Amino acid sequence: MRAGAAALSVAALLLAGCASPPPPPPPAQAPPRDDLYVLLPSADGKTGAALAVTHAGSEQVLATPYAAARIKQEGRIESGTATPAEVGQVFGDALAALPPRPVSYLLYFVEGKDELTPESRQVVQQIFAEIARRPSPEIVVIGHTDRVGSVAFNDKLSLQRANRMRDELIKLGIPADRIEVAGRGEREPLVPTDDEVPEPRNRRVEISVR
Repeated sequence: MRAGAAALSVAALLLAGCASPPPPPPPAQAPPRDDLYVLLPSADGKTGAALAVTHAGSEQVLATPYAAARIKQEGRIESGTATPAEVGQVFGDALAALPPRPVSYLLYFVEGKDELTPESRQVVQQIFAEIARRPSPEIVVIGHTDRVGSVAFNDKLSLQRANRMRDELIKLGIPADRIEVAGRGEREPLVPTDDEVPEPRNRRVEISVR
């Protein structure tokens, strides 16, 4: 009986040695690709620069607002246009995390004074309220004049205009250390003129917020 049992054990070992190993697991499949690139417009609805999308030796240039390029298959770029709704669905979380875009405002002044024009007085509180809604804004206030008067007088007047707007922003609760003030006098006109020519559009304060 012992000899027979030994023979059966040897036979079982031989059979086990001849058995085929289990097949390797199938390779994991990569998830399907769906890359979307969209050129977003600036605050004024325009685009300042084009976006080049390159893939597998091909290039697609996006140069108009909401122009889009999509890569679904390796080696192929599909071109098209995205809608604002699609942009919000795909990139909504990322866009919400971005800081607000920089903005600029212009306020105009009475000739020879640091007094706002009636038109600017009507909108100044709306502008300041918009600034106050921004978290931790950094503000640059630059005063300008037209070319009526001496250079020294206009340098002083432009700074007076800027400081007046700075004081109004501080009254709204904007910390003083977040406001930078400068006066450019008559050096940077919006509308170039000859000397001593009054130009209302040059008598201004520019407020830049970022």
